[in-house]
Amino acid sequence: MTIPAPFASASAVVRPEWIDYNGHMNVGYYHVVFDLAAEAFFEFLGFTPDFRRSHDATTFALESHLNFLREVKEGDALRFEARLLDHDAKRIHFYQEMFHATEGYLAASCESLSANVSQAERRTAPMPAALLERLAQVKAAHAALVRPWQIGHVISARPLR
Repeated sequence: MTIPAPFASASAVVRPEWIDYNGHMNVGYYHVVFDLAAEAFFEFLGFTPDFRRSHDATTFALESHLNFLREVKEGDALRFEARLLDHDAKRIHFYQEMFHATEGYLAASCESLSANVSQAERRTAPMPAALLERLAQVKAAHAALVRPWQIGHVISARPLR
């Protein structure tokens, strides 16, 4: 089976309730829309509803870094690309880009770290071997992609030298 690199199956439309007093999508809704897009990516990785039920597992967000590059407005169609950067037995490091679907520009990016969590214990837990194998395959396919500058970016008021 061919692994798409990057994964690109998520889309959305900017809703009226996401618009702020500046006439563009409010900062808080970027997290919302990236989270919605991540659902499709996680299913692609193997975190399907069936997997979650049968393993009594879920995922929790641990950290995310957003970059706001260009504004989007009410009614704008969005498309998303995602890639797996890395993983270990319990965590998934991934990156998403949000594009204006008709004009094509990169509007925002989101780098995230999530953990596999046991529902029973409400603590991080190792992923099963089959899921780790799938993650290794996706990581290998996505390793060929050009690494965006946003990954690992440090926030600072001063330009980096």
